[in-house]
Amino acid sequence: MPTSVAELVDLLDLETIDNNLFRGRQPITFLQRVFGGQVAGQALTAASRTAPEGMSVHSLHSYFLRAGDPNVPIIYDVERIRDGGSFATRRVEARQHGRPIYYQTASFQIAEEGLEHQDAMPEVVPVDQAPEVLGLLKEHAPGTVRVWEQEWGILDVRFAGQTGPLGQLDAAEHPARSRFWVRVSGMLGDDELVHKAALTYFSDVTLLGTALVAHGLRFDAPGMTAASLDHSVWFHRPFRADEWLLYDQVSPSAQGGRGLAIGRLFTESGSLVATAAQEGLIRYRP
Repeated sequence: MPTSVAELVDLLDLETIDNNLFRGRQPITFLQRVFGGQVAGQALTAASRTAPEGMSVHSLHSYFLRAGDPNVPIIYDVERIRDGGSFATRRVEARQHGRPIYYQTASFQIAEEGLEHQDAMPEVVPVDQAPEVLGLLKEHAPGTVRVWEQEWGILDVRFAGQTGPLGQLDAAEHPARSRFWVRVSGMLGDDELVHKAALTYFSDVTLLGTALVAHGLRFDAPGMTAASLDHSVWFHRPFRADEWLLYDQVSPSAQGGRGLAIGRLFTESGSLVATAAQEGLIRYRP
């Protein structure tokens, strides 16, 4: 996975093959399948490359169909579903070996004024007092350190609390909740699409894990099988992915071998800039 900002930007960039057809490169990775956030971020780039001038993405919805092969490029085929006066819709098929591995539908909108409200940002440990996730892994799960450094070393992630057997947050309302401060570790430039693609990328790193905290489990637990099934992101307000964002994540339900997780992303000043939702496989057979 990318180990520098330049590598992350390069990963989220795409080669244009033909009209509405793009190719995404693969990073060096320890993972046995393509990281879902990478596919979602690249697909968003492909969709945005075909969007009408003056429109920016406000939401994306996607399904992971097959495990991606990390050894070959991914082809992104964009279908221009609709171009309207205020909104436009694109559908992206990601393919490998002649078969679809992922679908994304993205909606774009012109900038306009309207009614406005938002949830208040929860009270949380300040980022300068939150411990680095990498340091916690070295202390509590040293076997995962190498993978984290290789796959997500470009991200600066700080732990801001969780519920569950080992947690500090009140579990009365939400038995499964986790919070992280997160940012890309380095300057990304000023392209709005790059910041939205980067947020899409890192929104997939910790979200599904929230479904496990109520049970005191991690993805590396013996007998645990986990995989993303779908992923959605709504973009609300301007932000920079290279500045601190609080990722407040809740899993309202786990059942039938699946877990649902919803995350809100706030700036340090309290602006709610995005919401993400994901359902994933969390099959536990100890």
